[in-house]
Amino acid sequence: MLTVAEARSRILAAFSPLGSELVGLENALGRVLAAPVIARLTQPPRAVSAMDGYALRSADVLDRGIGADGVSLKVAFEIAAGHPPARPLAPGEAARIFTGAMLPDGADSIVIQENSRPGASGTIHLTDARFRVGQHVRAGGLDFTAGDLGLAAGRCLTARDIGFAAAMNWPWLTVVRRPRLALLSTGDELVNPGEQLAPGKIMASNGFAIAALLRASGADVINLGNAPDDETQLAAMIATARGADLLVTIGGASVGDHDLVQRVLKSQGVALDFWKIAMRPGKPVMFGQLGDLRVIGLPGNPTSALVTSILFVRPAIARMLGQDTAEQLDQAVLGRDLPANDQRQDYLRATLERDAEGHEVATPFQLQDSSMISLLARADALVIRAPHAPAAKAGDRVQMIRLGGSALSI
Repeated sequence: MLTVAEARSRILAAFSPLGSELVGLENALGRVLAAPVIARLTQPPRAVSAMDGYALRSADVLDRGIGADGVSLKVAFEIAAGHPPARPLAPGEAARIFTGAMLPDGADSIVIQENSRPGASGTIHLTDARFRVGQHVRAGGLDFTAGDLGLAAGRCLTARDIGFAAAMNWPWLTVVRRPRLALLSTGDELVNPGEQLAPGKIMASNGFAIAALLRASGADVINLGNAPDDETQLAAMIATARGADLLVTIGGASVGDHDLVQRVLKSQGVALDFWKIAMRPGKPVMFGQLGDLRVIGLPGNPTSALVTSILFVRPAIARMLGQDTAEQLDQAVLGRDLPANDQRQDYLRATLERDAEGHEVATPFQLQDSSMISLLARADALVIRAPHAPAAKAGDRVQMIRLGGSALSI
């Protein structure tokens, strides 16, 4: 059997980044940039006011000094945001100005309206003795300058990034094409949620969970549905996956009498790379290529299917998107004793909490049966136990894969 690392390496070697496409900003959330976003303008284009108040020449204040009687300046004109100043500011003048409005030529400071009071004959009386040159002014280019690198290629776009791109005057962005994944569940026992559950049947949960995981990872998923244990029908449904970047099958990847996926794929000429990995849960994972179509066959047990999707399918999607495929591993303190491990690498469902010293403590559930999806729903992490690992004590450091709690998490 292959190690997890060997299987992962072989799968990743079979994929490469996909081509690019243009999308509007409104459709860019979660997409991966295929080209850098360079600022097309300077923001702000010139000095603007950060507050409502009065724009003035600092020399007029510094020459006179704001003492007990303050300084009086003539209010020459008004500047609102979005409108250019009427003219430069002359010595002895101030301009009424509002937040975001451009400073007139000659002005270099703002006195906020709270530190002033109206004077006689259209003047303003300034009373703040803590005046500083340049106060409340946002310099031109404070945010970014034309030609700056705003967003690098390979970045997965957030709402913040989309706002930044809009500010840099980009209505369209060049992003990596989403991988097209065909998903096929197999087994006579499968019944969709909401349907009548006859004796011997089970709810088809895997397809929904894995489709959600793959979409959250950046793929477009074509769910082909549930295939019965019939070679002819299975072959026909596999044929509909042609044109996808990857076919993911669930169940039937082993070599039992009713495990037909591998048999059907072989009959169609699949080049099978491997079909067993030294791991638990998820030993019967299959990988091969059928013409131009790559195929990853996942085990049918719910936990096994999701864990192997995390370890092997998500990295394949990341490779196609041109993203980093390095494993995201964290460390924690072990919350209970564990026995020595055998020849398979374990991924133990565990909860996370903080101890009195603030350390994260990962406590694996006592039961780790791969059919129990309820435990995976309650888990916060997968604790990794290497093959032939010696017995571990509570308090030892362990590696883990964090599952997260947001809708886009594992």
